[in-house]
Amino acid sequence: MFNFSPKREQGPAGARGYRAYAVGDIHGRVDLLEHLLAKIHADLQRRPARKTLLVFVGDLIDRGPSSAQVIERLRCYHRDGVKPVFLLGNHEEVMLRALAGDSTVVESWLQFGGLQCLQSYGVTLAKLRGRSAEEVIEIVRAVVPREHVEFLETFADSCRFGDYLFVHAGIRPGIEVDQQSQSDLRWIREPFLFDERDHGFLVVHGHTITDEVEERPNRIGIDTGAYRSGLLTALAIEGTERWLIDTRAGVRARD
Repeated sequence: MFNFSPKREQGPAGARGYRAYAVGDIHGRVDLLEHLLAKIHADLQRRPARKTLLVFVGDLIDRGPSSAQVIERLRCYHRDGVKPVFLLGNHEEVMLRALAGDSTVVESWLQFGGLQCLQSYGVTLAKLRGRSAEEVIEIVRAVVPREHVEFLETFADSCRFGDYLFVHAGIRPGIEVDQQSQSDLRWIREPFLFDERDHGFLVVHGHTITDEVEERPNRIGIDTGAYRSGLLTALAIEGTERWLIDTRAGVRARD
């Protein structure tokens, strides 16, 4: 877990001296990623920040057409003054499990986006047809560069940023952050989405698609379904101010 010490101001505030941009689920849309990065960089030029975190809340891969290209782009990402932070989504978890030899996840992975991921590495549907799970695993190991695997293996499960907690899916309400299971952090929906209690921090998460950013008193959902909607969103936080940047025209103020 990354931890940037909380500094309570009036209302929820980010870590003092930092700005953060939290990017929602990309799901293989490198075109939208490039568009959003350009807008974030332009935002930094308009109003510079001394220290910036660029947090990707997971699910870089699957469903969209360019998973391999997204991984390579972010693996090599560098910008002076910007620290990228990568959180592991459930889709990365399943891919890593397949690469580790877990044949039980192969069929479900191919059905919920793994097929498109493998196609981005040059694997054709014909090459997969009729293959056993074990044979698919060997294909995956052959086409995914070791550098990509090692990059995914560095991803964290959460990032504390002042009065905010960035995670992929959510948290189990009533459980301390350091006691949360990886399964909940990467997969949970209920009861998290409908729980109204104060968690002690504002949770920023992806995983559950909404047409627009969903803001509740105790959580902000930023997965706007990029792979199917064409809308990739970032939530910017600095002090007590929040604003949105997305792949539509303009920058939208929040608070």
